[in-house]
Amino acid sequence: MGMKNHVIGLVVHPRNDVSDSVATVVGLASAHGVRIVAKPSDAVRLEGVEPMADEELAERADFVFSLGGDGTMLGAMRLVAGRPTPVLGVNHGNIGFLIEVSPDGLSQALDRLVAGDFSLEPHSCLELTGHDAPALAFNDVVLTATQPWTAVSLDLEINAVRHGYYRSDAVVVCTPTGSTAYNYAAGGPIISPSAPLIGLTPVAPMSGITRPIVLGGDETVLLRAPSHETRLSLDGAATFTVDAGADMILRMRPNAVNVVRFDQDTHGTRTRIKLSLLDLPLRPDQLVELVPEHLRDKARLPRL
Repeated sequence: MGMKNHVIGLVVHPRNDVSDSVATVVGLASAHGVRIVAKPSDAVRLEGVEPMADEELAERADFVFSLGGDGTMLGAMRLVAGRPTPVLGVNHGNIGFLIEVSPDGLSQALDRLVAGDFSLEPHSCLELTGHDAPALAFNDVVLTATQPWTAVSLDLEINAVRHGYYRSDAVVVCTPTGSTAYNYAAGGPIISPSAPLIGLTPVAPMSGITRPIVLGGDETVLLRAPSHETRLSLDGAATFTVDAGADMILRMRPNAVNVVRFDQDTHGTRTRIKLSLLDLPLRPDQLVELVPEHLRDKARLPRL
């Protein structure tokens, strides 16, 4: 596909060095007549990149590249949510569950992008309403009390029907994508990305609902704290406080963003490796399968 006059927006990790990847992208830009833009505070430290405000970037970018870890990728996804703009992740972070491309593989990925040799993987998000303006989370919404070391007490309604209450350190409401994040650490279920489901998991529950709940993607969740303010964290990034008695309404918004995929099988294999790092139980012979064939003879793996 032709790239001339396209605009590529960069969303970059706030601290990690991404200069090599930026240089690779800027090289593509000069060869194909593409503008590379980023928000002003990032553009000043990125050579060959023009400043552009977030709102304009979201509106004008033909592609958005995330250079960082999963947190950076989630920020890029929130930036273009509701638009068809493809988001390509390049891993400059730690595990990078959402991200398929490594910095070493970026040149090849860009060649395939120019050739149109890629697919788009839609991701759903949670939409939170009931306060000032709708807010989006692709991983999770975490609800806590505003006072440190104080339990959160939340009434739960599903589709306008009361379903009891939570009294716990926190409540995590997650998407399938976010099920391997805080939800997993809190003992919640791993949800397949192919299933449009919502997970609700209490963290260190003291009374009320003590088990995780999995709901269909078309259900409406309402949480309300009758007696205290509630602090909400969306994807570990945006944090704000709502008043006691306020309705916090959560719904799944399907197909909110498109993530670029080049090789779903490769991404699936890497996801298995990343899940194994979370201590999912694998037998030694199953661990061997995660080692590339040319390295298996050298691998020193325990016997059964």
